[in-house]
Amino acid sequence: MAYSPLSTVRRALGSLANWLGCRKGNVALLFALLMPMAIGGAGLATEVGVWYHRRLELQGAADAAAYAAAVGMRAGATQDSFTAEALAAAKASGFDSSQGALTVNWPPTSGTHQTNQAIEVLIAQNVPRFFSSLFVNTPLIEHTRAVTTVQNASNACVLALSKLASSAILISGSASVSLTGCSLMANSVSSSAVVSQGSSVLSTDCIISVGGVSLTAGVSETVCSSPITQAPPVADPYGAVAAPTPVGPCLSSTPSGPSVPAGNYCNGLTLQSNMVLTGKLADGVTPAPYYISGGDLKVNANANVNGNNVTFYMAGSASVQMNGNATVNLSAPTSGDYTGLLFMGDRTCTTCSSITETLNGTADSTMTGAIYFPKQSVNYIGNFAGANGCTQVVADTVVWNGHTHLAANCIGIVKNLLAYQAVRFVE
Repeated sequence: MAYSPLSTVRRALGSLANWLGCRKGNVALLFALLMPMAIGGAGLATEVGVWYHRRLELQGAADAAAYAAAVGMRAGATQDSFTAEALAAAKASGFDSSQGALTVNWPPTSGTHQTNQAIEVLIAQNVPRFFSSLFVNTPLIEHTRAVTTVQNASNACVLALSKLASSAILISGSASVSLTGCSLMANSVSSSAVVSQGSSVLSTDCIISVGGVSLTAGVSETVCSSPITQAPPVADPYGAVAAPTPVGPCLSSTPSGPSVPAGNYCNGLTLQSNMVLTGKLADGVTPAPYYISGGDLKVNANANVNGNNVTFYMAGSASVQMNGNATVNLSAPTSGDYTGLLFMGDRTCTTCSSITETLNGTADSTMTGAIYFPKQSVNYIGNFAGANGCTQVVADTVVWNGHTHLAANCIGIVKNLLAYQAVRFVE
């Protein structure tokens, strides 16, 4: 049966009308049209959730890295070392170094804490695309940032470096120790890291210890209401200062004076009568330390010893022995490699824990600068004060049996010795 073109069109339109009039057909059509949109919306929502979770994870990694770096810096680690610690902490918190980069800036290069007491960690990492990759093929990179700062409660002028010693700082007998504008700090974990006993008297801003304290004598803290225990340790402020090497031939251990040049004293050095230490080699021009080896530095009774811009380096087991009747007025260099260092002990000595550096002077004696003996014990017997209030003691252990006044007005003379340093997140 033949159909005309017009009838064919009519039949087709009738079939379409019948199909559109079917409810099941409408639902099927709408479902087919909306399904891709529903799947796409769900996919995008899931992907955004994954991105948000990844960002939180990376922020946690940045925080962990910044904290680890600050703790390392506080402990005296080099920048390379605490950067490695930061990277390890970030990886442990989910950072994938194969997909991104971690940068440690010390000091921070942006923000409101661009100081040497702050550390900035920046993380940039690729985040995978899923559904969105159908429409965008550019990489998605998440950026996170964290800044920590090391804040201190006090500037210390006495630091015992020993990590284990009992009585790492001991004030006994009739000692009278006055620390003006500064604190006393012990790195020892011992429950009695700081001890005062007998009829001794101690006045200081704060008593701070990694371990504990035992205070049975007169103690006055002018800033802290009570001793701070379980504190974080303080880094050796002079740990990066290179030891000197002896210069020139061996010099006489008993110079006739009155002028005593710096140089190589390979049989020790004995100072007596009136002596002036030049702090320079025999040429009278070149600054140099007094390199003491093969014997001790002895200051005899009734000696009157003076010197500016002076550093003594005690090599090996060489020690300092000052007689109680000697008057000693010495000050450290204010420039050069040994700025602020009046005495420096050999930090490589493995048998020096039994060596005692004996400092015994008259009431007129002054020593301005740092007394640094990282492997030795310093024993104060006599009376000493720093000119204009600047003497700092950093030693393995410190013992006081005499009358001493130390103060922390040392700007531009010795290194800051920041005690009780707390790590805080600031940005």
